[in-house]
Amino acid sequence: MLQNGSQTGPSARQAYSGVFLVIAGLFVAALVVSNIIAVKLVQIGSWVMPAGVVVFPISYIIGDVLTEVYGYRSTRRVIWLGFACNLMAVVAIAVAIALPAAPFWELQTAYEQILGFAPRLLVASFIAYLVGEFANAYILARMKVLTAGRWLWMRTIGSTLVGQALDSAVFMVVAFTGVIPGWALLTAAFIQWLVKSGYEVLATPLTYLVVGLLKRHENIDTFDEDIDFNPFRLR
Repeated sequence: MLQNGSQTGPSARQAYSGVFLVIAGLFVAALVVSNIIAVKLVQIGSWVMPAGVVVFPISYIIGDVLTEVYGYRSTRRVIWLGFACNLMAVVAIAVAIALPAAPFWELQTAYEQILGFAPRLLVASFIAYLVGEFANAYILARMKVLTAGRWLWMRTIGSTLVGQALDSAVFMVVAFTGVIPGWALLTAAFIQWLVKSGYEVLATPLTYLVVGLLKRHENIDTFDEDIDFNPFRLR
């Protein structure tokens, strides 16, 4: 296996192999779909949460796989790709809503209610996504070096616990401060964090399987030693 440090990194062939592109595509799809379906609120027992929690945690699982196999730098590009694709989806939906509806089409109001985005919620979602995903990738990459690549379960679960906590906290604070009471805000953030993190724990055996297959197929096992973790540096 190749161990790529701060100087070499994954080669262009490895970083942009067909498998890598498929994984990146799944990451982006999970992100965009989760934001579209999040408008619906679901109730499980006494817990109320956006329907997006069904899909969004998958992006963290895929992010763990990307960081573990291809390294932080490749994951950083995919995170920004997801941001760009989500922004494109939001703009496209806004344009579609603004276009005049055909006189015989009676679903304009429903269309706006389901697909429309409140600006504050949109900003909260974008900020929370970047903070959470980059925290998740950074912690996993650093823990991999510190543990010499051992205890994958501890690294994936540990990084997800922090990343999802930041994602949930940032979103709830930015989106709902001053709108709902503080105790309700904290409770909602905690429930979302608990459900999202539970995905990671349950998916750990699958994560082990996928990571092992990818490392053998791609002949790569990236260790992010002495690299620049600046999330805004894309080169």
